[in-house]
Amino acid sequence: MATFESIKKITVTEQIMEQIATLITSGNLQPGEQLPPERDLAVKLGVTRGRIREALRALSLVGLVTIKAGEGTFVSRIETPIPGETIAWMFHKEIDNLDEVYAARRLIETEIYLNAIDHLNTDEYETLDRMLREFDSLADASPPERLADSIDAIDVYVGERCGNGIYAKLMQTIVHLRRQTSLKLLSVPGAAKTGAEGRTRIVQLMRTGDRAAVSQALDAFFANSHRFYKKIGG
Repeated sequence: MATFESIKKITVTEQIMEQIATLITSGNLQPGEQLPPERDLAVKLGVTRGRIREALRALSLVGLVTIKAGEGTFVSRIETPIPGETIAWMFHKEIDNLDEVYAARRLIETEIYLNAIDHLNTDEYETLDRMLREFDSLADASPPERLADSIDAIDVYVGERCGNGIYAKLMQTIVHLRRQTSLKLLSVPGAAKTGAEGRTRIVQLMRTGDRAAVSQALDAFFANSHRFYKKIGG
């Protein structure tokens, strides 16, 4: 049973959010588990129901909880996608900054793929192989929107199976943040084919369990990506 503590600091709503988020990310509150009613939470935390409601709405915006009218508030399941509108709202100032999007992609996607090495099984690798072959077959003649959809599906699949629920959410966020730049990138001749080859190489090395080799392949992949970023950014 999760234990809640009374809120004593001035920033009440933020403190409520932090406490509930910590309970979720630490596993004390499990995906799909229902939170106590607002009235009970207010009593447990020593705050007003209005503050509880504000905090829960904010947590729902970032995808940690799901509020169901007439039913209550539930911890979001890993597979529950964060609404694209929410991500656009949260990062509206940064979403068109190519350098910041690229830096975030490199950091987060690298960690997720490295983490997935210890969690993907044979069947999941075969699924990834199939998805990569499909992407490669589209690379020469398909519109950027279809190519981006295929890439997004691959990365979300890896994120959901990397063994870390927070990473899965971060991958969903990155997929939305990079969407417009991905469409521009995939319009550059050769970008899709290069991306398909790089991703295929990464997954092949992941199968071996050689983290150093995978890390080098990821570095090479993002170095190639950066060349295309410079073309669309100039």
